[in-house]
Amino acid sequence: MVGAVVGAVLGLFAGALLRPAAARYAVPSGEPWRSCLPTPLGRCARHGERVGPPPLAVEAAAAATGAALGAWAPERWLPVLVWLALFGTVLGFVDAAVKRLPDALTLPLFLGTAVLVPLADHRPAVWLRCALAAAALGLAFLLLALLAPVGLGDAKLAPSLGAVLGLAGWPAVYAGVLYMWVVAALWAVALLVLRRAGRRSELAFGPAMLLGTLAAVLAAGG
Repeated sequence: MVGAVVGAVLGLFAGALLRPAAARYAVPSGEPWRSCLPTPLGRCARHGERVGPPPLAVEAAAAATGAALGAWAPERWLPVLVWLALFGTVLGFVDAAVKRLPDALTLPLFLGTAVLVPLADHRPAVWLRCALAAAALGLAFLLLALLAPVGLGDAKLAPSLGAVLGLAGWPAVYAGVLYMWVVAALWAVALLVLRRAGRRSELAFGPAMLLGTLAAVLAAGG
């Protein structure tokens, strides 16, 4: 309980720091990054217009993620999971807004994950499993991207998620992939029911990938 509260408070403060990034990178492909600094209420600090995610949405998402990590994440996994949570929060909001996962976020996420995963578990066998899981998810999502069900950004995000899932074992890898599609399906149904999307609408898959990974890792680690 204490861990969840501490995690939520830290997540709330982290969310306030992440909001500018969520607004900066939420631009269509080919356009320059946004320079306006948003307030927690989603307004440009200079001009007052609406910019970035809805008011307090980033802060609430980061607080919820922090609470989940504080409650269920094994201590040895916290550095890599916090790293994933920080980038994942921004990536989720960016993908939901403009249907893209920028290289400027997925590349540092992958590099940091590659450094932090070995620190989370010192056994070479686990390192190998994480590498294989990263390669398997990366190749699988690359194939899906070539067939068009997902975007190329999803394929670039997948290796980082596979490496983190690999920490928890192969059952967690399989569960994580399953959860990704379950979350995506539920989100699609919700959008259809609310008439926020049609049958042919393009849906952001990145948030479902991130939520599915978090759920599988915490279920295995807790």
